[in-house]
Amino acid sequence: MQRRAQREERDQRAKRLNRLLVCAAAVPVMLVAAGCSSDSGSGDSTDKAEKAAASASPSPTVQAAAYGKLPEPCKAVSKKTLKDLAPKSKSGKEGKSDDISTRGSCSWNSLDNNGVKGSQFRWLNVSMLRFESDVTRGPADKLAREYFDKQVQEAQAVEGAKSVKTEPVAGTGDQATAVRYELKKKEGTFKQQTIVARVENVVVTLDYNGAGLAGDKTPSSDDMLKDAEKAAKEAVAAVSEANGKGDGKAGGVPSEAASKSPSKSSSDSPSKSPSKGASDKPSKGASASPTKKPASQS
Repeated sequence: MQRRAQREERDQRAKRLNRLLVCAAAVPVMLVAAGCSSDSGSGDSTDKAEKAAASASPSPTVQAAAYGKLPEPCKAVSKKTLKDLAPKSKSGKEGKSDDISTRGSCSWNSLDNNGVKGSQFRWLNVSMLRFESDVTRGPADKLAREYFDKQVQEAQAVEGAKSVKTEPVAGTGDQATAVRYELKKKEGTFKQQTIVARVENVVVTLDYNGAGLAGDKTPSSDDMLKDAEKAAKEAVAAVSEANGKGDGKAGGVPSEAASKSPSKSSSDSPSKSPSKGASDKPSKGASASPTKKPASQS
């Protein structure tokens, strides 16, 4: 009987021990499960908070371009002015453009042939490039100012140019600079006038050159510059009028960023390191020879 009682007591102790072991093993599992559940909830909350913050952040913005279109390039200069600058030209030749609201150009050739007394040659080209505001590149007027500077630099650094002079042009858009020089060719000495003007987000580049051929006298550079400035003012005014601004005379109201003097790149001598050209740059099309045709815009 005593042995039976001892055996029963051992069995009872073994059962109690087993229950304790089972409970001890169950506790970590519960803790792990609770921990996983807690982490999962925290991650979901963080993701939702991040998404909410992202949706609440404002998108990058940039000031819209002031001008949204360009005038017809062959009508940017009046008939009266064309008669003075290119008297023998019958009509202008419009350059090719993949987007006429962004870029355009027109050129006029004039040859006044006086036979044995010689001839007078004139060539006029007007190019216009409009910039759009871009979040990554900046506002349109800033891009136009940068392109303006590059155009002036390129005009100053033409190969073979002699007696290069650079000066500001008043009353022509927000900023304007004239670059003039002589270029000697076998046909004669050509007087080149290049006027680069900016009005808001549009840059107008006007090239005007002339020469006395077959022994005729060389034209006056001062007279040609006055004519070129007149044509440039009309082209700038045409840009403003095409966008419903300006009175067709002033060529637009200067902005706060308007330059009162030539650009920093302007000088009385050619730039030693001309710009390699902007990606938005249209074909310049300037010709200093009566036999060379202006390049069309791409």
